[in-house]
Amino acid sequence: MTVTTDHPSSLIDKATQLRQTLQQWAEELGFQQLGITGIDLGQHEAYLQKWLEAGYHGDMEYMARHGSKRSQPAELVPDTCTILSLRMDYLPTGSPPADILANSDKAYVSRYALGRDYHKLMRNRLAQLAKRIRSELDGGQYRAFVDSAPVLERAIAERSGLGWIAKNTMLINEKAGSWFFLGEIYTDIPFPTDPPKLEKHCGSCSACLDICPTAAFVEPFVLDARRCISYLTIEHPGSIAPELRPMMGNRIYGCDDCQLCCPWNKFAHPTGEPDFAPRHGLDDVALVDLFRWSESDFNERTLGSAIRRIGHERWLRNIAIALGNAATSPQVIAALRDRLQHPSALVREHVQWALAQHGVAT
Repeated sequence: MTVTTDHPSSLIDKATQLRQTLQQWAEELGFQQLGITGIDLGQHEAYLQKWLEAGYHGDMEYMARHGSKRSQPAELVPDTCTILSLRMDYLPTGSPPADILANSDKAYVSRYALGRDYHKLMRNRLAQLAKRIRSELDGGQYRAFVDSAPVLERAIAERSGLGWIAKNTMLINEKAGSWFFLGEIYTDIPFPTDPPKLEKHCGSCSACLDICPTAAFVEPFVLDARRCISYLTIEHPGSIAPELRPMMGNRIYGCDDCQLCCPWNKFAHPTGEPDFAPRHGLDDVALVDLFRWSESDFNERTLGSAIRRIGHERWLRNIAIALGNAATSPQVIAALRDRLQHPSALVREHVQWALAQHGVAT
């Protein structure tokens, strides 16, 4: 799609001069880096189509729902000609992930979800940046997105020079690893663009592919989401395949294994954003304690959290699996028995499976 702009040359010149200031403004708003790309996403459109045709998106029907809007930015927001891509570090301090994963009685929650939901925070910051740019240029169209629309955020970030899409399909930055969120601003202002990171710096390393608990990587750079623990615990609404349950260990919301093992994450920086700090002790908490949460407890304690979106039923489903994988103890058995009569057939099914794992007949 060809995009034209009818902005006066004076505005375009001013946008060019403003480019050097944008990084400073972004940092003032809590972002660590800003890059800019045009709307040609290279081979990513063909890759997405092939991935969808293979059915690797599973129940995520929204991935195929918007046609080419995901890979053709100007179809999503008419007149878009450049995209600002920004990253914000989220790695919190707290209990070491490896210690939690090694203790089958504890609950592992993906690091990104330990604090407040990033969507609203980042969207507000992006909106502030867009407002400042519009004020400075006295014109232009700006739309901010944070995982909230059909946007190929990792492809855009790669084309913007923020990093490369690695074998684990995450975006890796050579100075910051992969523990960061991405957000975008679509605009009709033709800002100068940055060179893309087209070279993959993964080399012969296959740590992420080898460590995946459920063998979700079909090959390097190709993830079958239907086997991914993040997909299973967050996106998948129904029963989780019994053969996958033992592989999930104590991961009750998301999975970070392919990031935890990545050598590039030795360069990751802990976040300085207070909102990303762990809440309700979720970085180090017993499975049985979380399994006791009533629906009102769940709603109260996940207020403002990304976890809220899965609902109490899936929360219990996920924890039941983790309890099935935990070391057998009176506390674990008692917690599971307490949920045997739960109103949800989905919860009851996974509780029965968990008890069977401990040799308890139901």
